[in-house]
Amino acid sequence: MTQRQAVALALLDGHAAAQAEDAFRLIYADAFADPPYNETDAEVNATFRRFRSQTRKAVFRAALAWTEGGEPVGMAYGYPLSSDTGWWDQLTEPVAGDMRREDGHRTFGLMELAVRTSWRGQGVARRLHETLLDGIAAKRVLLNVHPGSTAAAAVYRAWGYRKIGEARPWAGAGLHDLMLLDLG
Repeated sequence: MTQRQAVALALLDGHAAAQAEDAFRLIYADAFADPPYNETDAEVNATFRRFRSQTRKAVFRAALAWTEGGEPVGMAYGYPLSSDTGWWDQLTEPVAGDMRREDGHRTFGLMELAVRTSWRGQGVARRLHETLLDGIAAKRVLLNVHPGSTAAAAVYRAWGYRKIGEARPWAGAGLHDLMLLDLG
């Protein structure tokens, strides 16, 4: 674990996040290099092709964390799900129609939350999560988590998320747990 240093966080819109793509890529590649993810360069590249498209959404928002020296240490990003979202279509078992109803405001889709390996266990993920969700109008948050990532799933459960099903979030993906956080 890295020695504790002050970590700054910023909330970014899509344009600012796109400008900081190198930092997001560095964090992502580091965080998802090890098991159970074992992300290859090709998979990282595919993620960042999607990232570029996602940052162009007017409702996109991101949180980025870095040290006093400017080293990127963590990131989170997402956006409210539109009425035509495909998230619910990826489930292996369908959910009730009311559960899957989206209107562009009801559900915030948390696309990624990652902290570089050497910075884990220092509260950075929680701060990123709080920063990203602060002030959103959504009633709930939806995310996919790799079932082999027991540490991430445990953190999400501790934050109040519950598993509502299993899904293949993109073509060729293995099954992921779909988790939901009710925001009250």
